[in-house]
Amino acid sequence: MKTLLVTGGAGFIGSCFIRTQIESYNIINLDALTYAGNLENLKPVENYPHYRFVKGDICDRKLLDKLFSENEIDAVINFAAETHVDRSIEDPETFLRTNVMGTGALLDICKKSWQLCPDDKYCREYKPSVKFVQVSTDEVYGELGKTGLFTEKSPLAPNSPYSASKASADLLASAYHHTFVLPVSITRCSNNYGPCQFPEKLIPLIINNSLNDKPLPLYGDGLQVRDWLHVEDHCDAIAVVLERGQPGEIYNIGGNCERANIEIVKTILHILDKPESLISYVKDRPGHDRRYAIDNTKIQAELGWQPKYLFENGIKETIKWYLENMEWMERVTSGEYALYYKSMYGK
Repeated sequence: MKTLLVTGGAGFIGSCFIRTQIESYNIINLDALTYAGNLENLKPVENYPHYRFVKGDICDRKLLDKLFSENEIDAVINFAAETHVDRSIEDPETFLRTNVMGTGALLDICKKSWQLCPDDKYCREYKPSVKFVQVSTDEVYGELGKTGLFTEKSPLAPNSPYSASKASADLLASAYHHTFVLPVSITRCSNNYGPCQFPEKLIPLIINNSLNDKPLPLYGDGLQVRDWLHVEDHCDAIAVVLERGQPGEIYNIGGNCERANIEIVKTILHILDKPESLISYVKDRPGHDRRYAIDNTKIQAELGWQPKYLFENGIKETIKWYLENMEWMERVTSGEYALYYKSMYGK
């Protein structure tokens, strides 16, 4: 089996990728275990002989050198990132460090380790079948109007420190392919939902607060529109890009499911039989993009992937998971998260 270095594999999407792909690959999971990294998400695979966890930072070049010198790594799937827009407004520098400098360090070690003639600075030939997959976001495209969809040819126009840092990482990845012919593919997904998502994001936040009869903070008028994608569909798409995606190409991954935030909140309240009076409109965040939506025609036509989850079924399954894992929620919402929540949303 191929050996994958999965960075950020203890996070929401990275851990789902490992759980769903563990039968197909040897996996080394590199994660710094920041507030959103949770090894509980990986209990189903922690005893697999071909799974290994390494605690570390993708900016740590000595650690990266060690991992690549001691292992025949065939591919890197880069999930490691600071991802929450609100936090990027509070602390942009952390996002620049991890999302830009960290991605640069990973690209550099891959180039040096996979080159067939590493002593030749102009070498543009690599070991066969190696691949770097940069996992990105539709937010790098900025804001859509009331109509239209983001395609792979849409210009980059990020509007938050988070999306700007991800766009920068994408440009670095593209530059390494163009300059050094490093086999890089970039994926850009729409909003993910599903089990094990840290409850700073909309859906688990609303589920958790609803179950505890707490106010549901909703930015502005709540009419911001997102395209929702089940995390397992996303991970299946990344696996397809890893195996069949072409170097130098970008693949948009969307769920064909546009919903306004207020619609998401009311759906959850209805399923949980909670009153809409829990909704609490709060001041909108700076630079809040109004609408995102993905055109996933390319990945469907060229690689044969398409989403399997209908949102109506996926959201019910997601809520069911949280109801059955209340202790998980209680653990992750204590400590630092509680302090952060208070700083963002007040009492």
